[in-house]
Amino acid sequence: MFYVYILKCIDGSFYTGCSEDLNERINRHQKGYVDATKNKIPVVLVFFCAFVNKYKAFEFEKYLKTGSGIAFRNKHWV
Repeated sequence: MFYVYILKCIDGSFYTGCSEDLNERINRHQKGYVDATKNKIPVVLVFFCAFVNKYKAFEFEKYLKTGSGIAFRNKHWV
């Protein structure tokens, strides 16, 4: 499975990512091993979605990072 996820950072910002191992990736964020979030921990998982097809997962992640995807995120999950 491939997971698209959204984290809420301590500063109120959001991080959207994709991973094959969601638990390990969240642990890496929490331990400060991910450059994009290392100065924004702790982080909280606010959404995740599982995909069988990794290309569909990456497409959805890319969409969530667009203006309309951010609006969709804000309307439905935060």
